[in-house]
Amino acid sequence: MKTLDYTQLEAKTAKNVAEELQTLLADFQVFYTNMRGFHWNVKGRGFYQLHELFEKMYDDAAEKIDEIAERILMLGEVPAHNFSHYLKASQIKESGVVSDPDEIVKLILESLKILISQERKVLDLAAEGSDEVTVAMISDFLTEQEKSVWMLTSYLA
Repeated sequence: MKTLDYTQLEAKTAKNVAEELQTLLADFQVFYTNMRGFHWNVKGRGFYQLHELFEKMYDDAAEKIDEIAERILMLGEVPAHNFSHYLKASQIKESGVVSDPDEIVKLILESLKILISQERKVLDLAAEGSDEVTVAMISDFLTEQEKSVWMLTSYLA
């Protein structure tokens, strides 16, 4: 027995959504790792607030990674779990060591732009296939990330 037998999602649609979720999973894994580095290495103006914010952001990314992987499983596929795969599949690149707060915030904003773009792809595919669960999950991600974009762009202003 398969999950799709009970959820009544079309197999082809589920596979297409899962493929885009695999890319999103890779993006989030690299984003998470970059956020850990930003948390550890930030220096200067606003250190305490940014150090705390970056920790919240990587904790949030870790939760989203788990949600994405579980959704891939619910759609009948197997989530990738090798970092070598993530590095090849991710549209977000490793950041290296960055300590300047403004540079870090700019890198985070660029990563959020990529995540939001990929999430909109997933959202469109899921909506076309009447996959309301994926739509709801991604809509929640977008709500949080758009608020983060607003706050981070306000920080740079």
